[in-house]
Amino acid sequence: MRSLTRREALALGAMSVAAAPAGVHGSVQAAPADAAAEIAKFIGGKTPETGRVTIELPEIAENGNAVPLSIVVDSPMTPDNHVTDILVVAEGNPSPGVAAFTLTPMSGHSEIATRIRLAGSQNVVVVARTSTGGLLTAQRQVKVTIGGCGG
Repeated sequence: MRSLTRREALALGAMSVAAAPAGVHGSVQAAPADAAAEIAKFIGGKTPETGRVTIELPEIAENGNAVPLSIVVDSPMTPDNHVTDILVVAEGNPSPGVAAFTLTPMSGHSEIATRIRLAGSQNVVVVARTSTGGLLTAQRQVKVTIGGCGG
């Protein structure tokens, strides 16, 4: 097996830098239209109602790499009436669709707890779909001091 010389290693490094996409500087954020399109695809033209979704997020997140998120949807979780899907969208992230969850009546409760990555201060929108075809939503503003998506 042949080892690389210093000159070959430098040339290889220069080629990989040249092959990187040009014009991309700093963090790339999605436009608000991207987040709206993600939500529109999930809701399929229906209008979600507010009031039955609770989002717990810190008002100020010191580090956007791991922001604790807790979601509770007021639902009986019976076979006839339960939450089937939950979508989490962060309006200012490079990829606005942060998480999607699927629930069944066997889940027992319509509660989710996780950590999400946020690029900066922004709105986090949660939309839940029920087995009866209903849509529920809530949103919360989070201020991030150190971005987690390259920010």
